[in-house]
Order: sequence, then C-alpha cells, then structure tokens
Amino acid sequence: MSSPIAPAAAAPEEKLVFVSSCKLPMPWATFELHAFYDEVSGKEHLALTLGDVGNGEPVLGRVHSECLTGDALFSQRCDCGAQLEAALKKIAKEGRGVLFYLRQEGRGIGLLNKIRAYHLQDQGADTVEANERLGFPADMRRYTIVLPMLAHLKITSLRLMTNNPRKVKALEDSGITVAERIALIANHNPFNIGYLGTKARKLGHLLPGLAKTEEKPEKVPLDAHDNE
Repeated sequence: MSSPIAPAAAAPEEKLVFVSSCKLPMPWATFELHAFYDEVSGKEHLALTLGDVGNGEPVLGRVHSECLTGDALFSQRCDCGAQLEAALKKIAKEGRGVLFYLRQEGRGIGLLNKIRAYHLQDQGADTVEANERLGFPADMRRYTIVLPMLAHLKITSLRLMTNNPRKVKALEDSGITVAERIALIANHNPFNIGYLGTKARKLGHLLPGLAKTEEKPEKVPLDAHDNE
C-alpha cells in the first residue's frame, strides 16, 4: 500500500466567502442551497436551508461532514448517508432548518486516505486504529468554518442533530451556540455495526446498545442484505 497523502496543513483561520444560492427540489421539500468558498483551503462548503432560519429562534440543524462513499455511493460501511437523509427528513417535517455540508471527507483525512483506512479496516483495524496507523488523529475536523455561514444566514443558535457530544463541545468551543442536542439514530446493518460500536466506545458517540460491538475483518455473507 502506498504512503498516505498528507491533508493540507490546517490554516490558523478560514476565509469564507458567499458565492451564490439557488432552489434545490428534493424528495422531501424544496430547499435553498447556499454555496460558500474558502479562499484559504480552496474548498467549497454548502448549506441547505428551509423556512425562515434568520428569525432569532434556535434552528433545527445538522453539521454534516462529506462522505462520498456513504452519501453518494450508498456504502453501508458507515451511517453517514442514512444520517444525512434522516436529518433532511426531520427538517422537512418541521418546515424549518439548516444542514451544513462541510468538505471534510474521512473525518478530515481526505478521500484517498479514507480508502487507505478502509483497506486497513479490511485487515482487522478499527476506524480509529486505521487513522492512527496512517499517522493521523482519530478526528481532524474543524468547525470554525461554520461561523461565517451562520452569520450569513443570520442563525444565532442550533438545535443540533447529532449523537456525538464531542461535536457539540467542538462547535461550542468554536463560538457556536448549541441550544439543544437531538439524537439522530440510523439503523445499523451487518457491515457497519462494528464501526458504530467503535464510535460509541472510542469516540464517545451516544449509540445505545452498540458500545460492546467490535469491528471484525471477516467477510459478511453476500446475502446479508436479504433480511434488512
């Protein structure tokens, strides 16, 4: 396996600029899509809003980090795609909310390194061990990038959909007001149950009943989907 590619060094601060917005019809509602560009990292970040989010009341929201394999390719190795859909459905049901889509693939290590980490997981490492073997921390994400997006949208506080208390603390440490934490539990499957157990056990995620499950390298039978 080739050497990991180092992500760009974290800049001391971001320089985010608003680019444009448009209507985005989705299966659950027509959202407003807002595009931002970070002039420091060169990355694009997105926000999806529904309803009047700038009226001063806490906004139902999710801060979602990009997961191409889960969000776009329907991978069942993680719960990212399921959480993304669940969050958008909750916002649509409430009629008001925001979802921030941050380009922080693989908890910040990038897509190619995430695939390298998956290779190590196939050999028996768990999601945390795989990152560490590649020379990265378990989680490299930064949340200060959300601040200028919140300011642009005139959002003052979030009712945050997450199972991760560390994300709540990281957002608050970045200066973001979290008025409430709302659980966002996605169904587990034979491919991700061990991964979710590692997130509960090592990363502090609040996932009832999963902390004792472990990631294992053995293959899941091809008919594992039949009983879902």
